[in-house]
Amino acid sequence: MTNNQRMFRALFAVAVILGIAMGTRNAFSGLFLQPISADMKWGREVFSFAVALQNLVWGASQPFIGYIADRYGAKRVLMIGAVLYAAGLTWTAFLSNTFTLAISGGLLMGVAIACTTYSVAYSVLGKMVPPDRRAWAFGISAAAGSFGQFLMIPVGQFFITQYGWAFSLVGLALITAAIAPLGWYFAKLGDEGKLPIAASDARQATAREALRAAFGDRSYALLTLGYFVCGFQVVFIGAHLTPYLLDHGVPSRVGVTALALIGLFNCFGTYLAGVLAGKMPKRYVLSFIYIMRSVVISVFLLLPLSEWSVYIFAAAIGFLWLSTVPPTNAIVAQVYGVRYLGMLGGIVFFSHQIGSFLGAWLGGKIYDATGNYDTVWMMTIGLGVFAALIHLPIDERSLESRGTALA
Repeated sequence: MTNNQRMFRALFAVAVILGIAMGTRNAFSGLFLQPISADMKWGREVFSFAVALQNLVWGASQPFIGYIADRYGAKRVLMIGAVLYAAGLTWTAFLSNTFTLAISGGLLMGVAIACTTYSVAYSVLGKMVPPDRRAWAFGISAAAGSFGQFLMIPVGQFFITQYGWAFSLVGLALITAAIAPLGWYFAKLGDEGKLPIAASDARQATAREALRAAFGDRSYALLTLGYFVCGFQVVFIGAHLTPYLLDHGVPSRVGVTALALIGLFNCFGTYLAGVLAGKMPKRYVLSFIYIMRSVVISVFLLLPLSEWSVYIFAAAIGFLWLSTVPPTNAIVAQVYGVRYLGMLGGIVFFSHQIGSFLGAWLGGKIYDATGNYDTVWMMTIGLGVFAALIHLPIDERSLESRGTALA
């Protein structure tokens, strides 16, 4: 089997893995707040906190899980993640109190998602794909995660409507278990298709040296800070768009369709972002994405709310949804090398998940305190402008080309 054949088979395998992992995660956060809160007679903050905790645990564990994947291989990480994912969903189906939800839907699923999504996948792909095709490969795989959202959300809503939320969670658990054999196959292809280590990576002999090089670079700090904004925006919208629409008399089917449209249109947006990031400065791609998010949200809030305005908003924000993922990870690989891509990308992603925690939790907290989401919507707009500005000074040259020592 040639390296090209391995690469395309690996892309297919990781597409299915990310589609399942991200589709399930988005279905959980986007569909289950309303039925679980109503059935358990909880306020929205309880489920919002579980989703927020899930995102925080996902981010906090990602650098360590990325390091394990970099150092010892991704196979075991992916397989263990599949088991934890299925266990967390199944346990959540048998809720009895708020503590159970925090542990199963928050802690357990947070670790599971960290094991089965981008940083681990990119730790394999980054070592298989030539530098000039990395952003494209990252775009393909991120688009697959969005297509998973497009598929899984309607399926999840159908089962919730027909059989209830507990049955739906068990069904999702069975689906996520399929990640285990897929992860074994994907990691095997990655081990067989590794490219020779670049000279800059070869000198980056230890994780400590890689961390020192990244933390000493202002561009890494700016990239990390910008990703915080991404997490805040997408998780707030993903978790609270449907409840927001219900509050304004928009039927639940519109919210479900909107979440599915976000996933569908992000397939195109993420792929295009990956292509553009391979042809032009990645910082400009990122800056454009963030400023356009603020524009799209502002227009949505200013226009009269209707079924079609929701669908247009979903398509537009969907095009920008995970399109930050390919250029962000491509910058990390380009500047700091691929040997510790899982770890360094994981640290950047931790910032994303701190933003995700605040987006999910503050959405519920402020809603319960004020009875509306107006304050949080304004925060998403302001943060988008802030992120657009701070990406512009990022230096995309590799540390080696700048004459900066890696060791």
